[in-house]
Amino acid sequence: MTDSPKDDKRPKRDDFSGNRSESLAKLDALRRAAFQKVRTAPNPEELARRRSLLGFAKWALPGLALVLLSSIAAWPEISHLVNQNRAALKEMARLRVESGNMENAVYRGLDAHNHLYMITARVTHQEGPDRVDLVDPVADIELAGNSWAHIKADRGVYMQHEQTLNLDDNVVLYRDDGTLMNGPSADMDLKQDVIASRDWVHAEGPFGKQDAQGYFLDQHAGIMQFTGPGLTVRNDDNGPPSMAARLRQEGAKTEK
Repeated sequence: MTDSPKDDKRPKRDDFSGNRSESLAKLDALRRAAFQKVRTAPNPEELARRRSLLGFAKWALPGLALVLLSSIAAWPEISHLVNQNRAALKEMARLRVESGNMENAVYRGLDAHNHLYMITARVTHQEGPDRVDLVDPVADIELAGNSWAHIKADRGVYMQHEQTLNLDDNVVLYRDDGTLMNGPSADMDLKQDVIASRDWVHAEGPFGKQDAQGYFLDQHAGIMQFTGPGLTVRNDDNGPPSMAARLRQEGAKTEK
């Protein structure tokens, strides 16, 4: 039986080839050359350099690990600061300065009693280094005992160094104790928490209703005074008589 031509194309193993002895001789020569190569011992300078590298690695690797652990621990605070900066940049992008005008401006400060106040306005115009003209100003004031007051108007003038705010047109004051006051104008001393007006005022609150020609309000001292002739309607005037009033009435009947 004769082999077909396809059998001649089968792959053959190299280890059974005829020149296998030649390959072994080459490998043996390479092995002998490797054994005959002379390896010299490192000199003192090389040993010192290796020791310095080992010492540096001994301190550098733990230091790098400590830095990585610290960065992992501080990452939440870093992320918070980055988000704050993004929010500040976004808020600044909303502001538009044009010919001395600014939109959505915010002014913050502290009064003489370390209470916060904040003034916002839809449009502001800087008049010199101190005066700022406001359109639709709103003032939020922190008072003693965690109370607060909110006052707004159509126009205003804010003196930054003096910490005063003059409001005109549709002035509305609201306090968290339920007091509501409105009038055509009001002058505020933000540093002393004082609000005053010489124009008419209509006030409503837990005490009742009051119409007057002016008022003086010291929010830190808790003083509210109305000036000029006016009309006062107290809440207890429309209700049942008090105990003292009933005793006076009973005493008058007994005397009769």
